[in-house]
Amino acid sequence: MKDTLAKTSRSTGLLAGGMALAVLTGCATGPDANPRDPLEPFNRGVYRFNDAVDTAVLKPVATVYKDVTPSPVQTGVNNFFSNIGDLWSAANAALQLRPREATENLMRFSVNTVFGLAGLLDIATEARIPRTRLDFGQTLGRWGAPSGAYLVLPIFGPSSVRDGTGLVVDMSVDPVSGLNDVSARNSLTALRVVDTRAGLLRASSLLEDAALDKYSFTRDLYLNRRQSQIDDMIDKGIGLGGRDQ
Repeated sequence: MKDTLAKTSRSTGLLAGGMALAVLTGCATGPDANPRDPLEPFNRGVYRFNDAVDTAVLKPVATVYKDVTPSPVQTGVNNFFSNIGDLWSAANAALQLRPREATENLMRFSVNTVFGLAGLLDIATEARIPRTRLDFGQTLGRWGAPSGAYLVLPIFGPSSVRDGTGLVVDMSVDPVSGLNDVSARNSLTALRVVDTRAGLLRASSLLEDAALDKYSFTRDLYLNRRQSQIDDMIDKGIGLGGRDQ
C-alpha cells in the first residue's frame, strides 16, 4: 500500500495527461451542463474512482492511524509537512508580490526548522507568526488566469484547469518528491497522504450526512472557496484577475 500511495508524488506526467484527456472529452457534455462544469460526465467518473479508492484504502488506513497513533506523534507529523508547505507558500507570496506574507512564511519555516526539530514542533505559531497557505494555482489567479473548467483529478480530487496546472508546478518543486532516497521518499509520501486524509475524516463524515449529491456539493464548495481566495486578493489590491463567470 505504501508504494501505491507514494506513486502520487511522481505522477506529474499522468496528471498533465489526465488534464488533456479531460479537455478533449469535454465535447461529450449536454446542453444542460453546468457552465462551470462542462466536463461533468468525465469528472463524475473520476469522482467515483476516487471514492472507491478512498473507501477501500485511504479512509480505513487514516482511521486506524487516527485511532492508534499517539496524539503528540500525529501533531508532530502534521507540523512537519505544514512546515514544508510554509516554504512554498513563501515562494508563492513572493511571486504574488506580497512581501509581508512572504516574509512571515519564510520566518515560520526558518524558526520551525531551526528551533522546532525540523518542523516537528510549531514554535512559530507560539511566537504568533501568522501562516498564509498559498499555492501556484492562486499565483496564476493573482495574475489574471481564469479558473477554467472544474476538473476532478485522479487521487488528488477537486481542482480546475488553472489549479491543475498549478498542481503540476507544486509537485515539481516539492522537497519530498525530490528526495533521491527512494525508500525515504516513498515513506514520507505515504505518511503525508495518510496524515492529510486523517485530517479530513470529520469533514468527510459531515459531507456524507449532509449532502444528497456529494459530487455537486463538493464541486460548488471547492469552486466558491477558490474564487473567494482570488476575490480576497483583488479586494486587497493584490490580484489582477476578475470574477470567473
